[in-house]
Amino acid sequence: MTIEKCETHENHDHEHGEHCGHTKIKHGDHTDYLHDGHMHHKHGDHYDEHRLEVNEKNPDQCQPVKHEDTHVHGPGCGHEAVPHSDHTDYIVNGRLHHPHGDHCDDHGPVETEENPKK
Repeated sequence: MTIEKCETHENHDHEHGEHCGHTKIKHGDHTDYLHDGHMHHKHGDHYDEHRLEVNEKNPDQCQPVKHEDTHVHGPGCGHEAVPHSDHTDYIVNGRLHHPHGDHCDDHGPVETEENPKK
């Protein structure tokens, strides 16, 4: 994993950690927190914006997924949004789904962990 620059998430007063209520997602050698379609990573006194990289594990190509229903991914669809390179994917049963025309593409697996709020 290569992080080229520190892209700071401004005005973030929430402290991520155990029991903060945001899903944890494995990202390279660390854990990020999914928050309103963003991936946040603690960096000193601020949070960085992270994105999953396109790689062998999480490609960005047309790999249609069969859906049993007419579900359409997007804001408010009920699936957690994940920044992936230059687009947004949605987590479905541990895999990244990306809306593409009249179907969804499978952009590979992700490791997440629920992080319930106490």
